[in-house]
Amino acid sequence: MQSITLRFLAPQGAQPQAGRVAGGTVLRWVDEAGFACASAWARGACVTEFVGGAHFVRPIRPGDLVEVHARLAYTSDSSMCLAVEVRSGGVQGAPLEDVAHCVAVYTAVDAQELPRPVDAWSPDTPGDIALAQRVKAHIDAGRAAQ
Repeated sequence: MQSITLRFLAPQGAQPQAGRVAGGTVLRWVDEAGFACASAWARGACVTEFVGGAHFVRPIRPGDLVEVHARLAYTSDSSMCLAVEVRSGGVQGAPLEDVAHCVAVYTAVDAQELPRPVDAWSPDTPGDIALAQRVKAHIDAGRAAQ
């Protein structure tokens, strides 16, 4: 599976801060969607290696419909690099609006938690190539800052 979309209602009890869902909660949802996508691609266990470049553009309110979309951008020998987007809005059918976007890297592991190979995936359309370049730039910048 090259992408996955999780949809759910933001819980009323999501410990809102000033009437909004905390950014840490949103990042947990990002990791859950990324993990699901990477695990499906790897057909097995994965560990989170990196989540970064998060850019929040609007808050999520408790009770909003939330959509978290994780999409494979490219792979290496044992890891999957993804773009993750979060959108939300009311449940009455209005279009969902952008909330946040970031990148994530997951490494496939074996029973001993050592990296194991994954199937290769390379972008081939202009849109996929541009996405892979943006994801790689975010990952490189995040690692350079560490």
